[in-house]
Amino acid sequence: MLFISSNLNRQFLFQKKHVGKSKAQVAKESVLRFCPSANITAYHDSIMNPDYNVEFFRNFQLVMNALDNRAARNHVNRMCLAADIPLIESGTAGYLGQVTVIKKGQTECYECQPKPTQKTFPGCTIRNTPSEPIHCIVWAKYLFNQLFGEEDADQEVSPDTADPEAAWNPADAAARATASNKDGDIKRVSTKEWARSTGYDPVKLFNKVQLFKDDIMYLLTMDKLWKKRKAPLPLDWTEIHHLESSQEEACGTGLKDQQVLGVQGYAQLFHRSVETLRSQLIEKGEGAELVWDKDDPPAMDFVTAAANLRMNVFSMNMKSRFDVKSMAGNIIPAIATTNAVIAGLIVLEIFLNKQPNPRKKLLVPCALDPPNPSCYVCASKPEVTVKLNVHKTIVQALQDKILKEKFGMVAPDVQIEDGKGTILISSEEGETEANNNKFLSDFGIRNGSRLQVDDFLQDYTLLVNLIHSEELEKDVEFEVVGDAPDKAPTPSVPEEGKNIANGNKDSAQPSTSSKAAAEDDDVLIVDSDEEPSSSTMEASPESSNRKRKHHGADTDDAVSKRKRLDQQPADDDEDIIALD
Repeated sequence: MLFISSNLNRQFLFQKKHVGKSKAQVAKESVLRFCPSANITAYHDSIMNPDYNVEFFRNFQLVMNALDNRAARNHVNRMCLAADIPLIESGTAGYLGQVTVIKKGQTECYECQPKPTQKTFPGCTIRNTPSEPIHCIVWAKYLFNQLFGEEDADQEVSPDTADPEAAWNPADAAARATASNKDGDIKRVSTKEWARSTGYDPVKLFNKVQLFKDDIMYLLTMDKLWKKRKAPLPLDWTEIHHLESSQEEACGTGLKDQQVLGVQGYAQLFHRSVETLRSQLIEKGEGAELVWDKDDPPAMDFVTAAANLRMNVFSMNMKSRFDVKSMAGNIIPAIATTNAVIAGLIVLEIFLNKQPNPRKKLLVPCALDPPNPSCYVCASKPEVTVKLNVHKTIVQALQDKILKEKFGMVAPDVQIEDGKGTILISSEEGETEANNNKFLSDFGIRNGSRLQVDDFLQDYTLLVNLIHSEELEKDVEFEVVGDAPDKAPTPSVPEEGKNIANGNKDSAQPSTSSKAAAEDDDVLIVDSDEEPSSSTMEASPESSNRKRKHHGADTDDAVSKRKRLDQQPADDDEDIIALD
């Protein structure tokens, strides 16, 4: 059995003292205390590592998911479909949760139905590699609690030294977790304890622990994170204070809350909000705590300022107070009790409702839906239609924004169906980099052109039909014609027998089959903590009868590419393998 999990710090196996350590290693130690006869190997890794290819998944009779991000869920869904292995998918959102079975050809797969916008986020992404404004807003809310509210181990804001992507070797991760207090000139103590020792000095908070200078410098030492990402840029209070005022004019028109300030403006707002919140703590007395409320002006000012300063550090466009407030009030917290209930029910097809249904049931079993014949993942011949402007869309955008981000591929190879087998994108490093900044039209792509896209790691082929359009809405680069994956169905009240939770089908769906697992391997736990960046993944190769025509090469190249990542089965004497 293969068990893949992330954010295990919310589970009963983990305590506050374990923060910063490899979750799989801690899980192993915790389990051995109450089941010493188990054989467990702990791995600190990402499930999207190409080493875990289709042949690896075929070693198991069953896969169980407990992931917290859609990219990893999509990836495991496709690997199980390719390996023809049943997948049990589970998930929670606040007080709601569900468990469902995905079996190839018999049930919907995870991607058969559209999913709503994600409202919970991986810890590694929040702490180390934010890529969207919402990640910075979540971080700022966590920071508010760490400084002024009730401290929560699940809401750490300092760099995550156990990030699987930052250090693949468990020994490296452990070394970072116990790094010298001199690293980045940061003394690793409680955020609140340190803040109190400074008297909540806004300038010291800005420059030192957990914020915009020293912790960013510490992140820069985790160099593996920045090989294929733009590195963050630390902010210094003194330098910001001397910015020319002409550079700091507010952008936007209309109400004050809808204006976007400059870096200096948000730094000043941070200073004022910290002083106000400090005064509120003093008024409440020793040991007092504040509760974040989006309708409390000082609290909202703090989150707006902190979030925007972090956006600036990570080279994102900053947001108005109005935008931050709308997003900050729509984040679903993780509930440990819900996770525990769903974990206990993971072997059942079940949904946990927020309130009893008409039959007064909280736990509702449901029938599995058949596969969606138009699903672009599990259909017999997956196919999608994309509308874009071929004269304005470059190859790099096709790869990163459409194939990887939208359609969840890891290492796509793209061939133009032009009668010549022209290779537009290759997952082999360096083969097609010269194409990256060219427009699609430069390759003869026009209205009605078709692209065959292969992801050999996922053993997945997708046919992409292109519609050229010069009438897309402003700031819209492309549209998926038909049932777009990001358009959630209309929310409705779950009823017994319906495969709906939290107003939508946002959990598992089909996977496959009856392949024999390694003889004595009962459970494999993969702890995949972060939402991996597709751009960091290498190509992988599986043996298959599929053929692709490579310009100037034959199909043997594809077969050899797949074979590179074949992996031996796990040792026969291990009952449980934990992968972090």
